[in-house]
Amino acid sequence: MLKKHVPFLLLLIFSCTYEDNSMNPFLNEYETPFQIPPFEAIKFSHYEPAFIQGMKEHLEEIDVIANNTEAPTFENTIEALERSGKTLDKVSSVFFNLQGSNTDDDMDSLQRTVSPKLSSHNDSILLNKKLFMRIKEIYENKQSLSLSVEQARLVAETYKRFIRSGANLDQNSMDRLTEINSSLSSLSVQFDQNVLKETNSYSMVIDNEDDLDGLPDEEIRQAALLAESEGEIGKWVFKPTRVSMYPFLTYSTQRDLREELYNSYIQRGDNDNEFDNKKIIAEMIALRQEKASMLGFESHSDYVLDNSMAKTPENVNKLLQTVWEPGIEKAKGEVQAMQELISEEGANFQLAAWDWWHYSEKLRQEKFDFKEEEVKPYFSEEKVLEGAFDVANKLFGITFSERNDLPKYRENIRSFVVEDSDNKVIGIFYTDFTLRPNKGGGAWMSTFRSQSKFDGDVIPIVINVCNFPPENVDGVSLLSFEQVETLFHEFGHGLHGLLSNAQYPSLSGTSVTRDYVEFPSQMMENWAREPEVIKTFAKHYQTGEVISDELLDKISDAGTFNEGFATTEYVAAAHLDMAYHTDKNTITDIDKFEDQALKDLGLIDEIETRYRSTYFGHIFAGGYSSGYYSYLWTEVLEADAFEAFKDKGLFDKETADKLKKYVYSAGNTDDLMTQYVRFRGKEPEIEPLLKKRGLN
Repeated sequence: MLKKHVPFLLLLIFSCTYEDNSMNPFLNEYETPFQIPPFEAIKFSHYEPAFIQGMKEHLEEIDVIANNTEAPTFENTIEALERSGKTLDKVSSVFFNLQGSNTDDDMDSLQRTVSPKLSSHNDSILLNKKLFMRIKEIYENKQSLSLSVEQARLVAETYKRFIRSGANLDQNSMDRLTEINSSLSSLSVQFDQNVLKETNSYSMVIDNEDDLDGLPDEEIRQAALLAESEGEIGKWVFKPTRVSMYPFLTYSTQRDLREELYNSYIQRGDNDNEFDNKKIIAEMIALRQEKASMLGFESHSDYVLDNSMAKTPENVNKLLQTVWEPGIEKAKGEVQAMQELISEEGANFQLAAWDWWHYSEKLRQEKFDFKEEEVKPYFSEEKVLEGAFDVANKLFGITFSERNDLPKYRENIRSFVVEDSDNKVIGIFYTDFTLRPNKGGGAWMSTFRSQSKFDGDVIPIVINVCNFPPENVDGVSLLSFEQVETLFHEFGHGLHGLLSNAQYPSLSGTSVTRDYVEFPSQMMENWAREPEVIKTFAKHYQTGEVISDELLDKISDAGTFNEGFATTEYVAAAHLDMAYHTDKNTITDIDKFEDQALKDLGLIDEIETRYRSTYFGHIFAGGYSSGYYSYLWTEVLEADAFEAFKDKGLFDKETADKLKKYVYSAGNTDDLMTQYVRFRGKEPEIEPLLKKRGLN
């Protein structure tokens, strides 16, 4: 997943006492290696005054551009706009990154206060008529200007951004649009914070050791440590997080406890308490529809997809349906096989959603003699990361050198200097991998600074954030194979930022459409599945023994096992997203709407959608509204793209060079499908995706 900090912010007055601004790191040049934010010197009290000063500067810069008496040119308008807001970007990039990965009550409170006002400032720029008229004049005359391909792209993308933000509306509509955007920003923040707080507020406490039956020793140890951290000495605690919950659902023999923990997970935000998100969702859906109508679109989905590769809801739904039909049929077969297993064990109950992990694991062991715990010792977090670095080196000729002297915001994160084959530093890479309560759920990539070249060579500062298990008794974090894929996925996003070679920051790195941005990340997952690559990093953390061919065969043979479930739960969530944002009726009962949408799709009782509405952060807090389908859309791209490496070799230099030039380095400097075709030689086909998922 990709996360970005807020690009534009609003000037506002904060009622508090400020320190001397001369001591504020954000308001001075960073005197650090590579001008990395001086994390250790940044105090919470620095954020507000830095926002104020940065916003003031930004508005003054915009005023100069908009009121320039000279005729508008690319340099005095478009490039000047690119150059504006640097102080603001410094503080916002640090604040929003840390608010997601290292938050506390003060950070949460400031985010709730500032976010709607930041949204309004964004509008104060994008709805500036004088500024827009200058941009429009350049856009309409761009053919007569001597612009490079990237410069022409920047003009077009800037003009489109202003149009899509309402620059052509009348003043009353602009005022209302500003109110809508401010409200949506506030609601999004509250939604996200509710999910995190409700997740942290629930604990399933076990005080009878017999109730731990079936659990691996390491999971029991981690549960005891978690209990100790919550003051439950001598007990065991399990939380509604994937790291804690999935092992319990997989191995616990206590069906009633599996049900309890599972329901605590899927009911988050839907408990009619202070963290309930149903009213927030209803309000957000209504506001999004109103905004889309104001901007001339039939629905929020039409508005979002107009600026995507998919273009229309019809195209998205067609893709989802193409994969849904074979996926749900395969899932029904999986249900039947597990139900037979339940009967063979002499039990007398129908398979339920909270049973899926337990019985699918038993079925996998029976069919493939494959146990997740059997392979975990070979996937230490450190070795897997080294494996990802090795893939990047073989493909793109870059190296990662760990540095312990670079600024960082926590002790247990790591930092690396990234160099190309000429030993030139091209970026800084941070990893923040370990699960903790003050970190948002899931995994993502973000930047503390984007790459650009038009005002000097600015290298990117990129971070990958994950929620991997804490260290075991030997001080090693061991990953499941799914977590190995997650690491490679986020690393793919990281490479998209690190390898960027754009002139302008607005077009660099991951500044692409939502249904393209997951292509470079999912592309990198392919190497994580190749036995030739796995052997380079899958070494037993105690003995150093390389994973055996027998275990690799088991991983490969089980590669599409449970794919019916994986496809079904994902497509159900993508369908739910589209249902919310194409329905033109007022939605008041969120649970009822969700149930009906999934019933209309044909979701079976034994599978819950990957994200229920009330904790569906991608679409209500993460910028993926009408965009959750993107993972599938880009999977079509990456499955087709990887065929080139299957044909010519996993590290074929010519193919890798084209992948780097037209995908990982190109950003949004040209039409995205054009870039894909330059790499692949043709437009993508869906057959490789169906084959990869075992659905053909």
